Amino acid sequence: MAPFPSKSRLAHIVFEHDDKASKNFDLLILGLIMGSLVVVILDSEPRLYERYHREFLILEWVFTGLFTVEYALRIWLSKRKWGYIFSFYGLVDLLAILPTFLSLFFAGTQFLVVIRALRLLRVVRILKLGRYLREAETLKTAMRNSKTKIQLFLGTVVTIVLIAGTIMFIIEGPESGYTSIGISMYWAIVTLTTVGYGDITPLTPFGKFISSTLMLLGYAIIAVPTGIVTSELTAVKSISSPRQQDKSCKTCKARNLDSDANYCKYCGEQL
Repeated sequence: MAPFPSKSRLAHIVFEHDDKASKNFDLLILGLIMGSLVVVILDSEPRLYERYHREFLILEWVFTGLFTVEYALRIWLSKRKWGYIFSFYGLVDLLAILPTFLSLFFAGTQFLVVIRALRLLRVVRILKLGRYLREAETLKTAMRNSKTKIQLFLGTVVTIVLIAGTIMFIIEGPESGYTSIGISMYWAIVTLTTVGYGDITPLTPFGKFISSTLMLLGYAIIAVPTGIVTSELTAVKSISSPRQQDKSCKTCKARNLDSDANYCKYCGEQL
């Protein structure tokens, strides 16, 4: 019988991913997460709920029990216990087990265990997808740099929605379903985003004209944030991967030589 691993060995298995045991542990947890999500999805189906609810309930408590043991194990093995508890993954691990216990007092909260899907982010670590993390960091930087422009853009959109909603409230009125400025603003948002639910539609010719104008404007507005973020992504990429500058010759003062040249093509001097 193999000896029980020490605390340091357990910590390595639970928190690291550089050997077979730690990888198998992570894959086991991922398998349990996927299994619990499948159970929750199936339990929400009325026909399956009526027939297998008891079995689903037992499975859910089994999954919750295992995740609770894992959460307690991570706290016990952590060198900085409070640091883990209040970290992103620590909070996700806690939220992954709370809904089942809350379901004892509040009906329906057990379906919130879909929060466990966030734990699948650990697959990035297991599959060594670090390059995707770098790309995500680039995107985050671009979004942060675009914050002011996007805020100005959203402010403009809100203003357009407010004006259009107010005009439609005045023109159409309650008879067409525009019972308040708030409802009219809801219609303007739906129309501007080109979703068009159709639950509220203008009846007057002038109202239809404004609606058509707003829909056309929506296509133009959709392109604005895309252009803002794209330009910032290009800027971030150029900063993180600057283009190698063309060389110049100190002897003959020739410029714009090939960046990979070792000798000047005009005087032969070593660059």
